[in-house]
Amino acid sequence: MAGGVMPRASRGGSGRVRRAPRRAMSEINVTPFVDVMLVLLIVFMIAAPLLTVGVPLELPKTAASALPTEEEAPLTISLTAEGAVMIQDTEVPMAELVIKLRAIAAERASDKVFLRADGSIPYNTVMEVMGALNAGGFGNIGLVTDVGGPTLTGE
Repeated sequence: MAGGVMPRASRGGSGRVRRAPRRAMSEINVTPFVDVMLVLLIVFMIAAPLLTVGVPLELPKTAASALPTEEEAPLTISLTAEGAVMIQDTEVPMAELVIKLRAIAAERASDKVFLRADGSIPYNTVMEVMGALNAGGFGNIGLVTDVGGPTLTGE
């Protein structure tokens, strides 16, 4: 009988050790996301109080929704309960209102203006200021009110 060669114990194929294929890491690292969110939160907490107009008024309440925001902050005209006219935070005499508005309109790109009037101001005074706004070059007038007032449906 011929001498044969006995095969060695097989390791499952060629003589190499096979490794499992690498899988992609499926976990999301949220630490940078949380850091960015905390910085944004702090920035907005500091900036939000600075965006309000500082003239205290009792605005009438309506059921109307808020107007969308734009790139340029609109000019704000306020009528206080005492009858004073304020452009942003500066009091302006009624006789000089149109002159000041024309100067402001010449410098601004937008003709948008917000009119805030205390609820106790007579309608005639509000209309006089709206006429002055129109004469001063501001045709896009938004009347500012508080939300949560009565609706026409009785709700």
